[in-house]
Amino acid sequence: MVEQSQVRGAGRVRRGPVLAVLSVASFMAGLDLFIVNVAFTDIGRDFAGESMADLSWVLNGYAIVFAALLVPLGRLADRYGRKAGLLIGLTVFTLASQACAAAPSLWWLVAFRVVQAAGAAALIPTSLGLLLSAFPAERRGGAVRIWSAASAIAAAAGPAVGGVLVDASWRWVFEVNVPIGIAAVLLAARLVPDSREGVTARVPDLPGTAVATAAIALLALGVVKINDWPGERTVLVVAAALLGLAWFWLRSLRHPAPVIEPALLAVRTFLWSNAAVLLFTVAFAANLLLGVLWMQQVWHYSPIRTGLAVAPGPLMVPVMALIAGRLAARVPVGLITAVGCLLCAFGVVMIAMSLGPAPAYAAAMLPGWLVGGTGVGLALPTILSAAAVELPPHRYATGSAVVNMSRQIGAVLGVSLAVAVLGTPHGYPGAHTAYVHAWLMVGGFMVIAAIAALGMTPRRPRPSRPVPEPETEVIARA
Repeated sequence: MVEQSQVRGAGRVRRGPVLAVLSVASFMAGLDLFIVNVAFTDIGRDFAGESMADLSWVLNGYAIVFAALLVPLGRLADRYGRKAGLLIGLTVFTLASQACAAAPSLWWLVAFRVVQAAGAAALIPTSLGLLLSAFPAERRGGAVRIWSAASAIAAAAGPAVGGVLVDASWRWVFEVNVPIGIAAVLLAARLVPDSREGVTARVPDLPGTAVATAAIALLALGVVKINDWPGERTVLVVAAALLGLAWFWLRSLRHPAPVIEPALLAVRTFLWSNAAVLLFTVAFAANLLLGVLWMQQVWHYSPIRTGLAVAPGPLMVPVMALIAGRLAARVPVGLITAVGCLLCAFGVVMIAMSLGPAPAYAAAMLPGWLVGGTGVGLALPTILSAAAVELPPHRYATGSAVVNMSRQIGAVLGVSLAVAVLGTPHGYPGAHTAYVHAWLMVGGFMVIAAIAALGMTPRRPRPSRPVPEPETEVIARA
């Protein structure tokens, strides 16, 4: 239980301010997953001569490292202290944001984004662990919902905020993190009580993490360069990526503290939730990038106009998430998720079939954007809330981290596939054809995600194969 962990200062906790500070950490980590999309075109314009495949690493570098480090950094913080992990994560994220704002070239920007992602990856598990430790059992559910809502607000606000900032300069997309990060560090140091598992917590498989990270990066590289490289080189890079992932999985079967515990994937709902969220996020990330690029490069929208045009879709998410929560008591979660995915597919097909060279946002883009936002609101929160339902309590936190890792891997693949399908079309007819093909690909992934989602509905209250309980895992017992 949480009470068995080392929780310092729990009796003097001011829980409202603690929740606010930890929710800001969740917001910051989520915001940079979405805010940079609107800056994509301006970054490319500033660093002239770079291909879209190379520019994609501004997004992919962040998502790959964020995905790979979520579980390991969470477990290290469990062992050595979650508050220290939070403060280090906030500091690294803030300093890296300042470095991104001052980046002199594209590859320096990518390097600083990687460091920024390492800081962000520490924020999610540490802030959640500290939150669960600070709140009594009867109040944890409400606190976690507020903490989770901060990330949803980041998704909704990211494009609009990014558009406003990019209108001044794309560098302000990163600069805005600095004052927020400094304030968060000072408030967290003063208000948030520490907690940890202590020396009995196992150190995660760090070499396995490094190999998995490199394999995902190679896979993304092979996909985004498919139009630029000879076929033999692409096959070689993708094959190396697949071998790395296979090695990582075989190592996980034998390692005492693997990043992904194989026993978790024996739990039916957890397995299919991860499959559904990965496929869904491939489509979601590709669709967001395609929408931004179409409006800026074909319709020549300004960044602020693009951000405001994107916003109606994400604004549908919290409304539909509430409806999905009510439906979940009566309708199978797999069916709710599948309907959401199919609505997303219908929305992108509507967009693909409606667009023309002349800007016609209200007639050609907005209806599909709203239908898609409705689908996202039904599907994504349902997947995230259902993923751990069949896991034993001591594995809730690990399961949540793995699901978020699947989301980020999906985002990497989605951006890479969108760039690969678009290529470098010249003139309107070529661009229109490329975008239609890309949106139809998005729709196809959403349909496959809907099929996978049908496997999410629990068949029994507990997994058929029990997941061994470690000596201590405080977050998961919360």
